[in-house]
Amino acid sequence: MIISLKDIAKLFGISIVTCCAVFVCTMFFSYHIDLAAIDGSTLSAAGKAIYEAQISMGKITVAVTGGCLGITSLILLVFYIKNYIDAHGKELGILKAMGYSNLSVAKYFWVFGWSVLVGCVAGFCAAYAYLPNFYAAQNADGLLPDIPLRFHFSLLLLLVIVPAVSFTVFSVLYAFLKLKSPALDFMYERKQTKIKSGKESAKKLSFLQSLKRATLRSKKVLAFFITFAAFSFSAMVQMSISMIDLASETFAWMVFMIGLILAFLSLLLSLSEVVKGNSKTVAMMRVMGYDNTACSNTVLGAYRPFACVGFIIGTLYQYGLLKLIMTFVFSNVENMPEYHFNWFNLLMTLAAFVVVYELAMALFSLRIKKLSLKSVMTE
Repeated sequence: MIISLKDIAKLFGISIVTCCAVFVCTMFFSYHIDLAAIDGSTLSAAGKAIYEAQISMGKITVAVTGGCLGITSLILLVFYIKNYIDAHGKELGILKAMGYSNLSVAKYFWVFGWSVLVGCVAGFCAAYAYLPNFYAAQNADGLLPDIPLRFHFSLLLLLVIVPAVSFTVFSVLYAFLKLKSPALDFMYERKQTKIKSGKESAKKLSFLQSLKRATLRSKKVLAFFITFAAFSFSAMVQMSISMIDLASETFAWMVFMIGLILAFLSLLLSLSEVVKGNSKTVAMMRVMGYDNTACSNTVLGAYRPFACVGFIIGTLYQYGLLKLIMTFVFSNVENMPEYHFNWFNLLMTLAAFVVVYELAMALFSLRIKKLSLKSVMTE
C-alpha cells in the first residue's frame, strides 16, 4: 500500500488544528507552573487576587480551548482516514484478496499520526518563542514579581509525545476496524446503507429538495466542519474584540488569529470536499438541464443553515465564557470592567462573516461551473 505525498499533504489541516491547541496549552501550562512556584505569601492583596485569577483563567482556557481543538483534531483524523479508504478501496481490496491481513495493511496508517506530531512540535516551539512576550503581558500591571521562564520537559511529554503516539495508535486501530469489510466490498466499492423504518414524506419534496437532503446524509461530517467554521469565526472574533478592554491587545490578537485560522481552514476543507464528493451529481444535473445556480444551491446551499447555527452557538458560547470568567474568576480583582453583551460587536462580526461566507460560496460555485461532464465520467 502506498500513501503518497499528495495524501500526506491533505493532512495539513490536522497539523494546523493541533498546532493551535498545543500553542495555547503550552503557554498557559508553562505560565501556570512558573506562577505556582512563586511565594504567594509575599504578595499584596491585589497581587494575590490577580495571582488566583490568572491560575483559574489558565485552567479554564486549557480545558475549553485544548479540549475543543483536541476533539476537532480527532474528527479530522477520522475524516481523512475514511476518505483515504473510500478513495483507495480497490487497491485495499486487492491487497486483502492477495492474503494480507487487516493489521498488516492498517499498520501503514501510522503516517496519519505524523501530521499530529508535526502540529504538536510546531505549536510547542512557537509557544516557547512567544512565551517571553506572554509573560510580560500577563504581568503588565506589575502586581506580581518577575517570573523566570523555564523549560519543562513534562510539557514536552504531555503536549507533544503523548498526543502524537496516541493519535498514531488511534489511526492504526481505526483503519483496522474500517478494513474488516470483505475484500469484494472494497473492490466493487460497495457501501453499506441503512434503511430507515417508517414512512417518509418524500413524495411532498421536489427533486432538488430531495437531492439536498441526500447530499446532507451522504456528507454528515462536513456539516460539522461548516458549523465549526462559523462557530470559530463568531466566538473568536467577538471574544477578541472584547479582550481589548478586558485583557490586552496581545491576547486579543492571539485569539483573533487562532479563530480566523480555524474558521478558514474548516470552511475551505468542507466546501472543497462537498464539491469534490458531489461532482458526478452536478454533472448529471447538467445533463438534465439544470443551470449552475441550481447546482450550486442544491450542493452548497444545503449547508447554509448549519453555518447559521454555528454562528449563533459561537455567539452564545463567547458571551457565556466571558461572563463566567469575569463574574467568578476576576470578581476579586480591583478596577476590572464589567462585561456586558455587545450588540455592536455582534453586528460587525455577523456582517464580516456573511461577506466571507458568501465569497467562499461564490468561489466554489465557480469551481462547480468549471466541472465538465467528460472529466467527471472518465474518473
